Amino acid sequence: MIHVVLYEPEIPGNTGNIIRTCMATNSVLHLIEPLGFSLDEKHLRRAGMDYAKDCDIRIHKNWDAFVQANPAKHYYYMTRYGKKAPSQFDFTKETGDIYLILGKESTGIDRRILKHHQDTCMRLPMVAQARSLNLSNCAAIIVYEVLRQLNYPGLSTTEVLKGEDFLDTIPE
Repeated sequence: MIHVVLYEPEIPGNTGNIIRTCMATNSVLHLIEPLGFSLDEKHLRRAGMDYAKDCDIRIHKNWDAFVQANPAKHYYYMTRYGKKAPSQFDFTKETGDIYLILGKESTGIDRRILKHHQDTCMRLPMVAQARSLNLSNCAAIIVYEVLRQLNYPGLSTTEVLKGEDFLDTIPE
């Protein structure tokens, strides 16, 4: 199981987009308080559309409460201070759940947490002038990297709503 962990997220639209990604990929979403918004905020609902009701969302009072409730051998941290790309990690070797942790939009993950886990910190490669990418884009990229490595377990690779052969039904 993939778990996306948002450490003190601040922007409701980003969290809404991540809810949508988690629902579509059957991933669990963890929100570590304090949150920079209310969970019933209109921007969160708009970005998450109607997916929130089908997404497994778990809320934790703080980092320590999250760790206590979710002991894991490895957590993977998305940070500008990471020295490896997500593709340099072999997620197929994980025997338990995979936790992908992303920080708040303004300052990221607390550096005191990162300092002790530098071997599992990752950074998305980008031009030197770019400080970072949007949080919800980063979440989608790393979730799909893990899924790619695991060969998309349990996910449909064909169009289900309109049918696999929908494009073939369009007249010339």
